[in-house]
Amino acid sequence: MGAAKDSTEIEISGRLVHVSSPQKIFFAKADVTKADLIAYYRSVEQPLMGAMRGRPVLLERYPNGVGGKSFFQKRVPTTRPEWLATTIVSTPNGTTSEALVVEDLAHVAWAVNLGCLGFHVWPSRAADPLHADELRLDLDPMPKVTFEEVRTAAALVRELLEELGIRSWVKTSGSKGLHVYVPLTAGTWDSFEVRSAAVACARELERREPGLITAKWWKEERGRRVFVDFNQNAPHKTMFGAWSARPRVGAQVSTPVSWDDLDSVDPDELTVLTVPERIASTGDPWSDRWENRQSLAPLMEWHARDMAAGLMDAPWPPVYPKMPNEPPRVAPSRARDHRSDG
Repeated sequence: MGAAKDSTEIEISGRLVHVSSPQKIFFAKADVTKADLIAYYRSVEQPLMGAMRGRPVLLERYPNGVGGKSFFQKRVPTTRPEWLATTIVSTPNGTTSEALVVEDLAHVAWAVNLGCLGFHVWPSRAADPLHADELRLDLDPMPKVTFEEVRTAAALVRELLEELGIRSWVKTSGSKGLHVYVPLTAGTWDSFEVRSAAVACARELERREPGLITAKWWKEERGRRVFVDFNQNAPHKTMFGAWSARPRVGAQVSTPVSWDDLDSVDPDELTVLTVPERIASTGDPWSDRWENRQSLAPLMEWHARDMAAGLMDAPWPPVYPKMPNEPPRVAPSRARDHRSDG
């Protein structure tokens, strides 16, 4: 293809989006091009917008496809379409950035043209940045943990939440884990409270299933277990977006599934080539999510119970300032070495 023709404009969501090198291979093993990826997002537009519309996103960019150089981009370029929606977001230390807001599929296509092979999505909407409207439990398997064990852990999360009258939804991470989501009553909880609820949930799960599930922040303490990553709910943290293609050579997708179908799912088979047909045959398992917003009150009561029993807060990630009631932010082995040296 000649250089003069190595670009095109597509009409999407009523806008014209410039696409350069549409036949550039993004996923070599799956033979998926930039144009193919945009076509995939077109095919899942309705569920994708249900999960991402109105939210700021962090872009994971691979300009030359999976296997090439990559970087995360929070700030949108200064040269951009006049219709592009943005909002100001902040880092834990207060640094601000102008981030992309996914208002329609044209915004997704614009990002894909830049080589975005992963949308990392805020838990709040741009219109209400002070309140999170999702609780997100990232089930992160430690080395040698099987996906079957991750499925078992997810079922236990669902069971625990149902015990409290809280309904949840699940998706694959696009890699080895699972993500459990709870849609929350709008305008009610900030990210500090949502994180506290996640800590309480993770700790209760560990109490009940200590051989399978851990709430330990330090990797050296987790062992061969599934870590419930509560810190994915910390302010300004993002999670890999539902229906987003993951930067893996097979073009795997972080795919919402029904709880009933979870036992039969192979996450490696959920790709940009297979997911559209799956949706066409089974529908969107998250379609009723926003009509069923849940309350965090029961988990907040568990958090208050743990604090009253003398537990400290769980450790925060290192990029955050020291928090009230947080234990020393040092790995247990280093703390022991320091005491021994002393």
